[in-house]
Amino acid sequence: MKKIVLTLVAMLTLTMANAENENNNTMEATNAYDMNINMRKLAVALGLTLDQMEAVQDIHHQFCNEMMLAALANGDERTDMVELAVKKDVRYMRYVLDEKQYRKYLQLLNTTLVNRGLR
Repeated sequence: MKKIVLTLVAMLTLTMANAENENNNTMEATNAYDMNINMRKLAVALGLTLDQMEAVQDIHHQFCNEMMLAALANGDERTDMVELAVKKDVRYMRYVLDEKQYRKYLQLLNTTLVNRGLR
């Protein structure tokens, strides 16, 4: 009887530890899709005007929302949603930024996506 109880306790402990690891992995994966950034630093890095800064803020807010939706999706659907969000973001930024700013923005975006493991 004692062996059965100890075996049961061991199984429950392993199950709980495994469930905790799954929750941590899910949280880390969701954090990778959080694209909130300091807009002032981005504005300084790109040399944005006030009008451009407002437009970039709006576009980036939409991009953040789409990335968080992608974080909640599953597998292939997630990859497709990320690609779509990035394409939309880049397309909209192309209208707002001049050529030099746009190239710099693409470098920053690509570096961010690579560092977070999304590319």
